[in-house]
Formats: sequence, structure tokens, C-alpha cells
Amino acid sequence: MTDTILDVRDLKVNFRQDGALIPAVRGVSFTVARGETVALVGESGSGKSVTALSTVQLLGETAELSGSVRYEGREMVGAPEADLRRVRGNDISFIFQEPMTSLNPLHTLERQLSESIELHQGLRGAAVRTRIIELLTRVGIRDPESRLGAYPHQLSGGQRQRVMIAMALANGPDLLIADEPTTALDVTIQAQILELLAELKRDGAMSMLFITHDLGIVRRIADRVCVMKDGEIVEQGPTAEIFANPQHGYTRMLLEAESTGLPDPVPEAAPVVAETKGLKIWFPIHRGLLKRTVGHVKAVNDATLSVRAGETVGVVGESGSGKTTLALAMARLIGSEGRILFDGREIQGLSERRMRPLRSEIQIVFQDPFGSLSPRMTVSQIISEGLGVHGVEKGRDRRDMVAEIMREVGLDPVAMDRYPHEFSGGQRQRIAIARALILRPRLIVLDEPTSALDMTVQVQIVDLLRDLQRKYGLAYVFISHDLKVVRALSHKVMVMKNGDVVEAGPAAEIFDAPKTDYTRELMAAAF
Repeated sequence: MTDTILDVRDLKVNFRQDGALIPAVRGVSFTVARGETVALVGESGSGKSVTALSTVQLLGETAELSGSVRYEGREMVGAPEADLRRVRGNDISFIFQEPMTSLNPLHTLERQLSESIELHQGLRGAAVRTRIIELLTRVGIRDPESRLGAYPHQLSGGQRQRVMIAMALANGPDLLIADEPTTALDVTIQAQILELLAELKRDGAMSMLFITHDLGIVRRIADRVCVMKDGEIVEQGPTAEIFANPQHGYTRMLLEAESTGLPDPVPEAAPVVAETKGLKIWFPIHRGLLKRTVGHVKAVNDATLSVRAGETVGVVGESGSGKTTLALAMARLIGSEGRILFDGREIQGLSERRMRPLRSEIQIVFQDPFGSLSPRMTVSQIISEGLGVHGVEKGRDRRDMVAEIMREVGLDPVAMDRYPHEFSGGQRQRIAIARALILRPRLIVLDEPTSALDMTVQVQIVDLLRDLQRKYGLAYVFISHDLKVVRALSHKVMVMKNGDVVEAGPAAEIFDAPKTDYTRELMAAAF
């Protein structure tokens, strides 16, 4: 047995589309040694995920592969399906980028986690449940026993990602392929997960192929780095060497990309666009045959905030702290108690018919772009759907408007007739942003809008959001675990924990002189 656990040689991947072959990976070669972590970095669409999926032939029927992928000396390209099934999930485990599309919406967490454990470890009954609780505890799920009967839609994005990590680690794989595993996680949990992965690697000689756009994570966790661009590896070497002395211009560009600066000041006379007063959102817990209410999940307690035209309020905190729930309530998408005002008008008690005209003025960019984009609609149909509901500007052609907004978010309008699955994760996030922006709303709720984007595109999106805010006086409620992006965009910051607002105020005060231990902990993990 060799020290090399994964050996990729001259890997080429093409996708058949309309009778043509579209190249995705062009002659990639690298190795992963036993106990080593190799990071694949590069912008969205560079071929990182396709390369990873090629290792155990998970690309689908339209893909054509050539070259060699050897795991423990065994050739994976062209291997029988039975051999691949034995390797997948047991010897090689995956953590996928988008947990909502990877988890079965019809099964509870306990059932989904037990399936792999029973199949590969032969455990049954109480032993399986004990193992599941242990895994959920290790990845930072609070009170895991109460979560076993939950379905994926009942968890926050970060909690779903942690469940995916628990599933991948369940069978103690020799090689873990992690595709943006910390994308949806807040900074404190991200630090815990990275420490957990490092600990597992130390204890069990587990190897990792780590795909990410976050170079800060690469510096902390990777032994070697492979930099990908347009389906090719343009530079690879030891992590310290790559960061200290990058040779390729593209690598230097990636290392220099970071959201910096501060937002433009808010005009003194700017009107308040939206506000909440004493907002409370409790979800009842039903038990027994008669579904009696035995308690409540206290998602948000007494939240008060206001956002003016041209202002950004950043909402930060751990996954499950109530950030997204608060935003959904502001947009009247879930029920709540307390006051919600839009443009000075109370909207808490409005019927859906009376709310409908306001929907075009309040838009949301959701955290999981693939889950919020219809796979049966083209990009043009997705982006223009709101125009069909609320009407197109007079004298404007709908496709022209779609082309214009696509260019604004950095997408080529030539691709407007393609479908979401034909885009990378970062490109899908830009489609979601374009869909919200096309109606030129007054308030946009941005729920982790940069979480799936590589660093260079993050900078572009932050600049885009600033430009649009400056041009149209947009009000943003910006939810994120990336505190560097929050600092670059936000005028005010609200810090949440377990449904409570623990601190709120001007961004400069929160970042430079946090008053609570929890806020200081967040800042220490991020900077």
C-alpha cells in the first residue's frame, strides 16, 4: 500500500450539450497523501466541484471522462457500479455545497443519518440512536435528542450543513471530500467544525480534499493548495509557499480579493423604510395524539429594529439564532406578534390581498440559491417572473430588462435561456440576486447573499450592492455570518443569540468596542 490515497492523472471532463462537448476539466493532475489535506481553490465555474465528483463517478450521464483517478491504487474511471457503491459513503465521503438539495425533505434527521450507519456499520436500534446523538453533538447541534424527529426545512441553513457533515463523518471515511463545507456556518461554528475536521484527521489519519473559496480557511487547514482556473490547475504547492510567494497572476488576484471599505453615509433626512417594534416569533411544539401544545421554540424575542432609505442593517449571530426568522417576519412571510411598519404604515394585520401591492417593494434573496430557483424554468423566466406578477415598465421589453439586470450582477445575458443546473453555485446566487433587483424594490432582505460566492465575486457583489444602494436609495437587511462583509456593507449591526437581541448599534461601535462577551467571541473568531 502506498502513502498516496488519491492519485488523479490528466483528468478531462466534458459535458454533452446539444450535440457539442463542453469542456469543464482540462487535464488536471494532483495527489492526496494519507493524512494530508489538499485544498482546491478557484472561482465559481473553475472546475473544482466537477473534479471532486469525478473521483467516484457522480457526474451523470452527460459527462465524458478520460484520464485516471486511482483510490488506494484502484482505478475509479470506468469501475463497475458495484465497486463504486462500496467506496462511496464508506471509504470516500462527501460534504456537498448545498445541504437543502442533498437532504431528503420527506425523511427525519434520525432516519437519514441511521440509513448510512445501518448500511455500513451494521448497528441497529438504540446503538444507532446513540451514534447519531454523538455525531450531532460533535458538529455543534444543540440539544440533539430534540432534533431527531425534525425535517430539513425545520432547520436553519447552518444547521442543515452541520447535519450533512455529521452524515459524511458517520462511517469514519479514509478520504473526506468537502465541497464548501463551512459556507453556511457562522464564524464560531465554522471554527469548531474546522477544529473537528483537523482532530479527526489527526486521530484517524483521514485525508481531505477540501474545496473552498475562503482562502482564510485554506491557510488554517490545508497542507497543500491547488489553484484552479477555467478547468486547469494553474499553480500548486505547499500552503505556506503559495501564500508567501504566489507565482501565477491569478493566484495573486485571489489572495488580494477582500471586501473592504465602508458604506456611504446615510443622508440625515432619509426616511425610515421599515421597522419592527417588540417583534416576537414563537413556534408551538405539538405532542401526542391530539397534538397538544407542550411548549414553544422561542425563535425571536422582543426584536426592535429600523432601517432607513440608503441604509444597511447587518444581522449577525450563530445559525439558529433567529436572524432569518426575523427577516421573514418583516416581509410578512411568517406569522409573528408585535408591530411591523413599512413606510410608516402598519402592515402586521393586513390581509394577503392588501399586502400584494407591497410585495414588489419588499424582496428577499434567500440563502440557498438552488433550492429557491425552479429547475423547470430558464434563467430568463426566473428573473422576469416578478415582472409578470407586478407588471413591466411601459415601453420596456422583458428580455431587455433581464439582460440589463444580468449584466449588473456579472452574468452574461447570452445564458438567459439556460437552466439553473447549468450554472455553478456562485452563478446561481447571482441569478437569485438579479431576480430580487429587477423590480427595483425599496427594501431587500439579503439572507447570506455572498455565502456561496468566491472571494473575487464577493467583492463584486458588495460593490454592486453599494452602487445600487447609492443609485436607488435601497434599504437592506443584511444577514450574514461573514463579519468582514457585514463590516463593509452595514451602517448598523444587530447581534442575535438564541432568539434574543444581545447587542445593537452603529457598526463602528459594535466592531471596535463590543459590549457583550458573545459579541467579542464572534469578533475573535472572524478577525
